[in-house]
Amino acid sequence: MEEMQIKELKNILSTPKKIVIIPHKNPDGDAIGSSLGLYHYLKHYQHEVHIIAPNEYPEFLKWMPGEDDILKYEYQADACNSIIQKAELVFTLDFNSLSRIDEVQNALKDFQGDYVMIDHHQAPEGYARFMYSNTAMSSTCEMIYNFIDFLGDTDKITSEIATCLYTGIMTDTGSFRFPSTTSSTHRIVANLIDKGAENANIHNAIFDTNSIDKLHLLGCALKNLVALPEYHTVYITLSREELQQYNYKKGDTEGFVNYGLSLDGIKFAVIFIESVQEDLIKISLRSKGDFSVNEFSRAHFNGGGHTNAAGGRSELSLEETTKKFEEILKDYKSQLQ
Repeated sequence: MEEMQIKELKNILSTPKKIVIIPHKNPDGDAIGSSLGLYHYLKHYQHEVHIIAPNEYPEFLKWMPGEDDILKYEYQADACNSIIQKAELVFTLDFNSLSRIDEVQNALKDFQGDYVMIDHHQAPEGYARFMYSNTAMSSTCEMIYNFIDFLGDTDKITSEIATCLYTGIMTDTGSFRFPSTTSSTHRIVANLIDKGAENANIHNAIFDTNSIDKLHLLGCALKNLVALPEYHTVYITLSREELQQYNYKKGDTEGFVNYGLSLDGIKFAVIFIESVQEDLIKISLRSKGDFSVNEFSRAHFNGGGHTNAAGGRSELSLEETTKKFEEILKDYKSQLQ
């Protein structure tokens, strides 16, 4: 973020404002963690702050301090619309295209205030007056820490803020193992622990709360795994019927795609999930090295993200989608060697 923008934004925030924080649809640990971390920070200065999530999110994110205050647009549209109409400032976190917030985008059509974008994904749109966009960052939570630092306020980081930001950094870095995890990331994490983030408890809350149904669903996913050794690629499928058989709940398939990427010699892993609520296939893509799943997904599956982690979607059937995927792979064989 440029110095002039920091000074201008600091001046705007010097008096209480009506502020809305919006994460992307289907928010993950980084989206919820960054929203709550910023929420607690802004509340310290007596701003009137609301977080509006486009829709529901997994149960394993609902223990974070302040989570009870998050409004969900899919259930509380009228209340959210009223809040947005009165807002003076809107922070958009962990996304860079308003298409990522579905119906909330329509609620913002008459918004006359300023947008602040804080995000680490590629190809940002230019809707925000204040933009902090950096694809080299491990997570939006790391960027929120930096944002607080830009404003000279790291001494204002409480245990609640530290807990939320630690959660997002941990989840978006794959527990600190992805290449985006830098020495700066570790220094920030150390500071957050010093500020009160209980790292072991946070890890347990996110990763050690499995149900029997979820483990059975994982077993089903692994049984469905297809290996394409000539492309150093694997993919997993989960049909709507399989999800329903194992009482699928939002977030249950989180991390499943990484099991495929853990196989020796595999460079590219994908999971195709037939949505329970929508008539589409949700796709998660992961890679190792310099193979860009962001470019792959943008080119073929209406998605995007990062070089080694991206999402996408298909409106074809599950069978047609995997057939299309296998056909497309032929054009990438040299890149996947």
